[in-house]
Amino acid sequence: MIKEFRLPDLGEGLTESEILSWKVAVGDTVALNQVIAEVETAKAVVELPSPFAGVITALHEQPGTVVEVGKPIVSFEVEGDDGGPSAAGPAAAETAKREPNLVGYGAVVEGSGRPARRARTFASPVVEPAPGPTAAETTATVEPVETRAPAASAAPAAAAERPRSTPPVRKLAKDLGVELTAVAGTGAGGLITRDDVRNFVGGGDLPAAARALAGAEAAGGAAGGIAGERETRTPIKGVRKLTAAAMVSSAFTAPHATEFLTIDVTPTMELLSRLKASRTFEGFKLTPLTLVAKALLIAVRRQPSLNSRWDEANQEIVQYNYVNLGIAAATPRGLTVPNIKDAHSMSLTELSTALTALTETARAGKTSPAELTGGTISITNIGVFGIDAGTPILNPGEAAILAMGAVRKMPWEYRDEVALRQVMTLSLSFDHRLVDGEQGSRFLADIGAILADPGMVLAMV
Repeated sequence: MIKEFRLPDLGEGLTESEILSWKVAVGDTVALNQVIAEVETAKAVVELPSPFAGVITALHEQPGTVVEVGKPIVSFEVEGDDGGPSAAGPAAAETAKREPNLVGYGAVVEGSGRPARRARTFASPVVEPAPGPTAAETTATVEPVETRAPAASAAPAAAAERPRSTPPVRKLAKDLGVELTAVAGTGAGGLITRDDVRNFVGGGDLPAAARALAGAEAAGGAAGGIAGERETRTPIKGVRKLTAAAMVSSAFTAPHATEFLTIDVTPTMELLSRLKASRTFEGFKLTPLTLVAKALLIAVRRQPSLNSRWDEANQEIVQYNYVNLGIAAATPRGLTVPNIKDAHSMSLTELSTALTALTETARAGKTSPAELTGGTISITNIGVFGIDAGTPILNPGEAAILAMGAVRKMPWEYRDEVALRQVMTLSLSFDHRLVDGEQGSRFLADIGAILADPGMVLAMV
C-alpha cells in the first residue's frame, strides 16, 4: 500500500518550512524514525524522521522549496497492515492521534516550583495520496489510510516533475517565457542557474524580444562586478522573516526604555582568571558572558518584575518563578535567541556547560524549536564585535534584555587616583508597562555592583 506523508506543523503554529535536503532517494528502503529530510522552519533546522518503515516511491518537493504545512512531501510503499489504530483497537487509535511517533524533539524540563508537563509533540499528517484535503484541513494528525499502489512509472515522474532552481532563477525564466522543464541544469546536483536560462534563450527558438531581454539582463549582470549581478536579492524567509516580524511587533507593542551603566570590571576579570586556573573549573569554558549571566540570575531574584510578561488577552502581568535565560546568537541563518531552561537553578559549572552547548548548537544551525521558545529574559553580547553599548530590542514576550559591551582598558578613577582599569558598559532595555524606572535602575545597579565587586554576592543572596 502507498502512504503519503504531509509536512507536519513543527511547532508554535508555523505555516511553512523549506526543504533543505533529502537524506533518502526514490527506491530507498527506510526504517521507522530514520531521518529522511532536513527542513528549515522560521526558527530552526529540524531533522524529519520517517513515520513508516518502507520504500520511498516519490519525493514530491525539491531541496530549496518552501512547502506549506499539510502539503505532501514524500510517499512510501508499506507492506501489509500498518499496525496502526485499526489493527490495535480503539485505545491504540486514540493514542496514535495524541502521540505520533516522531523522535528528535527533546522534552522540555520545566522550572522548579511549577507542575511538570509533557513536552509538545508534533503531528505527522499521513493521508491517502489523492484527492487530498486542503492544507488547512491537514495540520492536525490524520489516521493512515490504505490506498492502491500507482503504476510503477508514477514515482519517478512525481520526483522529477519540478526542476531544481532558486527563486531568482525561476523569476528570470518567467520573465523570459522559459519553461524550466526544458532547461538542463549545470549547477550542483542538476541545479538550474541563471546562465543555463540565458544560454537556453540564446540557442532556442524563442521570440527575438525574449532573446534581447536575456541579452540585456546578462549585460546588466556583467556590469555588476565580481558577483556578475548589479544587485543581489535574497528571499525573506526562515529566521530572517521571523526575526523581522518579531522585532517590529516588539518595537511597536512594548514601550521600550533603555538605561546604561559603565563599570570597572577589573575585579571580575581577575576572578575569571583565577577560576580558569582552578582545578574545580578545569575543562569548563568560562568567559565574561558566563559571569555576567550569573550576575543577572542573582539580580533578578531581587527585582522579579524584570522576569515577567504582559498578557494582553487576559489583562494580567505574569511573573515567572523560574528563569529561562535567552542568549542572542549570531548564526549563519541569522539572529536567534535560544534559551537555557531553568538557568536560575544552575551552578556556575552547569551554567558554563549550558552556555557552551547552546552556542555550539546555534552556530551549527541545529537549535531545536523547543530551545527557541519559552525564554523569560535575555542577554546579548555585543562586546564580541567590539561594540560598547546599544539599545537592544526586547525579545517578544519578555520584560527585559541586557546588552554587555566590550571590556576595554581605560583610564579610570581608582582609590582617588587615575589608573588603567578594565571597563565595561551594560545596556538594559525593558518594557515600561511591566518595569518602572526604579525597578530597572535597581536591577542594573545590582548587576553592576556584582561585576565591580564579586564579593557583593554574599550580601545579596
